[in-house]
Amino acid sequence: MSLNFKPNEDRVVVEAAPAETKTASGIYIPETAQEKPQKGTVVAVGPGKYADLTGNLIPINYKAGDQIYYGKYSGQELSIDGKEYLIMKQSDILGSI
Repeated sequence: MSLNFKPNEDRVVVEAAPAETKTASGIYIPETAQEKPQKGTVVAVGPGKYADLTGNLIPINYKAGDQIYYGKYSGQELSIDGKEYLIMKQSDILGSI
């Protein structure tokens, strides 16, 4: 997927996975009770962040297409071309699948 947005420094753009609409037992969950998803797909990454003392570039550990988990309240919601994304720092990502 191509995105016309390039994040700065150590920021990552994530497309959140859809919220669960049905429980394992088959009960439908109303939209007001659905929990915010905590996983998604990386869409774009920044170039990395420069370390203050050494001046070395600290690279991003993720690339576009990676499936990740992130904290429940991580990221800032962002709408690009009518589609919703989350933009967060690399440190907000818990890990990849």
